[in-house]
Amino acid sequence: MDPLDIMMAKEQVKPYYLPIFSAEKQIVVGYEVVARLITPDEVIRLGWFFSDKSIPSEYRHELDDHLQMLALDYFTASQFKGAIYFNYDTRQLEKDAGESFLKRIEPYIEEGLLSYKQFILGLNEKDVHTYYHEIKHVLTYLQSLGIRIGIDNFGQSSTQLDQIAKLHPNVIRVNVSFLNQDSLPQLYGDVHQSLAMLSRKIGATLLFDGITTFNQLNYAWRNGARYYQGSYLLPSAKDFVPEDVCRERMQKDFQHFITYERKKVQAQLELSNELSNALRSTMKQVKPELSLDEMILSIAKKLSQYVFRIYVCNEEGFQQTSNVEKDEEGFWQQNAEGLNKNWSWRPYFLENIVRMNVEKKGILSDLYTDIERDEQIRTFAYPISDTLYMFMDIPYEYLFEQNDLM
Repeated sequence: MDPLDIMMAKEQVKPYYLPIFSAEKQIVVGYEVVARLITPDEVIRLGWFFSDKSIPSEYRHELDDHLQMLALDYFTASQFKGAIYFNYDTRQLEKDAGESFLKRIEPYIEEGLLSYKQFILGLNEKDVHTYYHEIKHVLTYLQSLGIRIGIDNFGQSSTQLDQIAKLHPNVIRVNVSFLNQDSLPQLYGDVHQSLAMLSRKIGATLLFDGITTFNQLNYAWRNGARYYQGSYLLPSAKDFVPEDVCRERMQKDFQHFITYERKKVQAQLELSNELSNALRSTMKQVKPELSLDEMILSIAKKLSQYVFRIYVCNEEGFQQTSNVEKDEEGFWQQNAEGLNKNWSWRPYFLENIVRMNVEKKGILSDLYTDIERDEQIRTFAYPISDTLYMFMDIPYEYLFEQNDLM
């Protein structure tokens, strides 16, 4: 559709409202304002109009002003006290330091109809990267008023994480529509788990949008989303909806998620206990005069159904044995390459050493990708003395065959 045709039909362009749902109360806590062209035959989405930089900025700003004014009037008439999410042009913010937006909302603020804290300005991540140095002080000023800053489309450009951390956005929005319903790769989960940790450290909230399936909602829930958007819950509409419109459905879905996660935790605890018992029983049969290398080779042969690699480290992370590894034919071999390597740099290594010392029991790791085998595995660590710890790598094949361990 030609941009000029849209401008000629500006009065037919109306704001629609996409609900933002909270994980905490399962209610609508805000609305994103989106553009729709209303024709006698259909309702046309106009998101492309605002993201296409080849369209004159005057057109985009004029239509944006039109939408914002209509939306602000609707918000005040409805007396809605939740969040108002406006997608905003970062270039315009850089040009006038936010003055045009502040002037637009000022009458509503002065009359007490709206508050600064209700507004979230969503900025495109790629544009934030481009204009980072020009806008960082503007964003700080807007946040000092109470206006929240959102970073949209996170992960779809080359923005540095340290830039995001320095900007301290209030909301980080992740679109999950690119994730296939039947295939949610673990790699994405690892990235978004890291993002959840970053968000927690800088005080930002994760909003997952583009949710069109049950699996995508589950993915968002598992990866730290506080807010949710998408047609699976509710599509955009010209009017607001009752705040609890999806509460029953979300609670039912969350119950499925919780039940499944409980089964996973239970399965992990059972495996940890099973390995602990098997290891203790096996070690009682090991001759005391054996060297550490001989000991783990003997243990490996008896626990072959569980593991493909075993080695021992001291409390400082230095490997005290060779790697005992199962080859493709199922035979155990010793590989001296790992001897004296230090593993204290690994995430949670020292924390787990301390935990094993205090709790006097083994620890099963989360899923991670083994570099040498290029497959997902878990590692079971177990204290065999006050200063020595055995590490047993469990292959993907075994985890896949067991229920709820992946």
